Order: sequence, then structure tokens, then C-alpha cells
Amino acid sequence: MRANSVIFWILAIFFGLMAVVYSLWSLEYYHGHIEYVGTVALTLSALLGVFLGFFLGRTAKGFGGLLPEDRLDANIDDADPEMGHFSPWSWWPFILGAAIAVVALGLAVGIWIAFIGAPLLLVALVGWVYEYYRGHFAR
Repeated sequence: MRANSVIFWILAIFFGLMAVVYSLWSLEYYHGHIEYVGTVALTLSALLGVFLGFFLGRTAKGFGGLLPEDRLDANIDDADPEMGHFSPWSWWPFILGAAIAVVALGLAVGIWIAFIGAPLLLVALVGWVYEYYRGHFAR
């Protein structure tokens, strides 16, 4: 976790320097005017790096050492045992993501495409929720 904190601090410094360079460069290029969109985006990226670096640094101090994920000699059971239940053989998350993409495409391009994606979304959601109630893996 300390390595993550250091990475975000490095990114914060990089984006802060790039915000200054970008501002000066746009000041010269636009003949005395600053291009605000890029400057604000880079400044906010630096601020996000500061927030994340600070948070991860403080959290790492609270743990008082390395996390099990950071140790090379750690076992899987050393981490939090309740990570969730995931089906590595399931195709339903992929189908659900594709259906969401079709609905989003319909909202962006034409609403009629969303009417095609909505039933696909419903079928994929029901299939994913009820995949353990039918077939070979029924409980």
C-alpha cells in the first residue's frame, strides 16, 4: 500500500509540473491567453493524485505494516476471506455488459436501438441472477 501511495504522489507531482508547463506553453502559443480547459484538467489530476496519495499513505500507517497482498510469502487465506462469489465459467457478465453497451449506444445514436437493448439487458440480468438455480450448477 505504501508503493501505491508513492506512485500517486509521483503522479501528483508530474501532473502539477505539467499543469505549469501547459499554462506557460499555452500563454506563449495563444499570445497572452491561457487555455483554461487543459490547465484545469491537469491541475485537477494533480489534486486527485494528492488526495489518493495522502489517503493511501494514511491508511497504510493505520495498518501498521504490509498488507497480505503486498507480501510475496502470503497465502490466499491471509487476506479478507469474504471477497465475494465469482463464477469464472459464466458468460452472463459479458452479455450484460454488451446489453448495457447497446442501450448506451441507443441513448447516444438513436432511441430505437435502446428498445433493442432493453430486452437483452433484462434477459442478461435475469440470467446472471438465476444462473445457480438451473442446470448443472443448481443448488
